[in-house]
Amino acid sequence: MDKLNNRQLNILEKIPFNKDFSSSDILGFINKQQKVSLITVKRDLDYLVELKYLRRKGKGRSTVYQKTIKGVLFSPVDMSLYDTLEPDQREGNSSFNFSLFKEFPLDVFSDEENKIFDFATIQYRKKIEKITPVIQLKELERFIIELSWKSSKFEGNTYTLLDTERLIREGIPAEGHTKNEAIMILNHKKAFSFILDNLESLKKNGITISFVEKVHEFIIEGLGISRGVRDGLVGIIGTKYKPLDNKYQIKEALESLCKIVNEMKNVYSNALIFLIGLSYIQPFEDGNKRTARLLCNAILLAENCAPLSYRSVDENLYRESVLVFYEKNSIIPIKKIFTEQYLFSVENYLIKQKVK
Repeated sequence: MDKLNNRQLNILEKIPFNKDFSSSDILGFINKQQKVSLITVKRDLDYLVELKYLRRKGKGRSTVYQKTIKGVLFSPVDMSLYDTLEPDQREGNSSFNFSLFKEFPLDVFSDEENKIFDFATIQYRKKIEKITPVIQLKELERFIIELSWKSSKFEGNTYTLLDTERLIREGIPAEGHTKNEAIMILNHKKAFSFILDNLESLKKNGITISFVEKVHEFIIEGLGISRGVRDGLVGIIGTKYKPLDNKYQIKEALESLCKIVNEMKNVYSNALIFLIGLSYIQPFEDGNKRTARLLCNAILLAENCAPLSYRSVDENLYRESVLVFYEKNSIIPIKKIFTEQYLFSVENYLIKQKVK
């Protein structure tokens, strides 16, 4: 992200999307927190326009400013304050933002951030070159166990990590849990195995709707959930955001997401945008976020990068970060989780593309 001072960040945070504001309007709410001159505010606005966080419309006294999609994505959100409010009290979007994927930037990381990712990936690739086939299989099993456990836990699954290990290694379900909880976990393993077997296809063809639907089929198998793109409304607990309910619009949004992801400048942006984009569209009846997490890893593995287990992520923080994207379209909270988890994976796992 570009370097912005606190006042410039405050401007981004306060300006709603799709509304016009004059420099005097912006001066008014800035002065509620700190006294500055109109000249200073105009200088800030010029800088934000230059960086494409804002667009300028009109001339002279008719000049107004509007937040761009880039400005929306990188608007700061006070998570501690935002999450204390009830859903209907929060100032956020309740409907799908049709401009989002049309104007999405092709890289959501700064040059400095990309250098950190690239350095970590180089170190990771050096590590995995040295592992034996036996160690490779053990590391793969450990990763699948931890990913299946944590991804399922995000969705309310009550299996412990040890329960999950026993289920995956020995096929023994934990007592006192529903059958669907065991199925949910085992479906992660099936979906991940499918991904490993089809990495070459993914690398060649990029993310396609058919590939997304196939991974989703593995995720929902045996859970009584309909396959394919839904046709109707789906509600999300804890947010006033309502995804699209028209099947044709949902497919169009999914196509737009696949297109922008395949055009992204680097694998890290690809993976992150697909992770949050599929969750935002909610194209399926259920299993959307699980599918998104698996496909995020597919994108990373196809480029021989470290996959994410999300093992060290607090479940509430993850859910809240996703809700912030739903309602504010700010990518900052989920971007922070993605970055931290990628560096965590580089240090803790040794997963590589399946040897044919």
